[in-house]
Amino acid sequence: MSQILDGKKVAQKLKDELKIEIENIKSKFNRVPGLAVVQVGNVAASSVYVKAKTKAAKEVGINVFDHHLEETTDQNDLINLISQLNSNGDVDGILVQLPLPKTINEEAVLNCIIPEKDADGFHPLNVGKLSISNKNDENLMIPCTPYGCLMLLRELGIDLAGKNAVVIGRSNIVGKPMAQLLLKESCTVTTVHSKTVDIESICKKADILIAAIGKPEFINKDWVKEGAIIIDVGINRVKINEEKSKLVGDVLFSDVENKVSAISPVPGGVGPMTIACLLRNTTISCKNKLSIN
Repeated sequence: MSQILDGKKVAQKLKDELKIEIENIKSKFNRVPGLAVVQVGNVAASSVYVKAKTKAAKEVGINVFDHHLEETTDQNDLINLISQLNSNGDVDGILVQLPLPKTINEEAVLNCIIPEKDADGFHPLNVGKLSISNKNDENLMIPCTPYGCLMLLRELGIDLAGKNAVVIGRSNIVGKPMAQLLLKESCTVTTVHSKTVDIESICKKADILIAAIGKPEFINKDWVKEGAIIIDVGINRVKINEEKSKLVGDVLFSDVENKVSAISPVPGGVGPMTIACLLRNTTISCKNKLSIN
């Protein structure tokens, strides 16, 4: 039987640690980290994510500045808002919930967030720092989902150095930064994608397999090495019938569960870690500003 990597449990552990840190910051500096959450429009999934992030932030003692804008918001107005948040001394982290309306250039908007307040860790400067920094990542603003995946791997208490790691997917949000984090852990890293030849055989050699392709239950036991560790980043909603649906990952959990040594479930795996790491980045930003580190 494989070990189930409980993202809720590990995320709660991180949140408990952050809550203590934030209480210490408040007692010494009479302030707490502030997170500005910007949502444009009323996409149902985005509203659910924003609610979960806001709730988690308040639980650890982070001040939340909520900005919910109309679907028709002009790109220039959105950029002006971000500029104001960049200058606001009470705001340490800025989160722009994606996706944005098609009339708005997401890259242009995200690049307007100053690196010091980039709660998602997407800014080119933060991505560059991740790429060239040494192993110490305590002060870095790191993309939340990949860092959450790494924290789950660290929970296993094994030496990651020398492990053969395969990342399925090359997105800027997950695949590329995930590969960088694994390299920092001295893994031997291969990134595979839609143009990779014989992708299945490459995945089958992986000691660690990170699945981030957005295809529901695509990866089955034929892709997986006996005793491998799987981190399933996929969050896909599939229909059960006309009335019901469920969330599944990119991995066919029931097919691989008894073949692998450890696996993260969907839901309850990477998702809670992503939110916890967003709170981590906001707190890191505050600590960097106060020169606590």
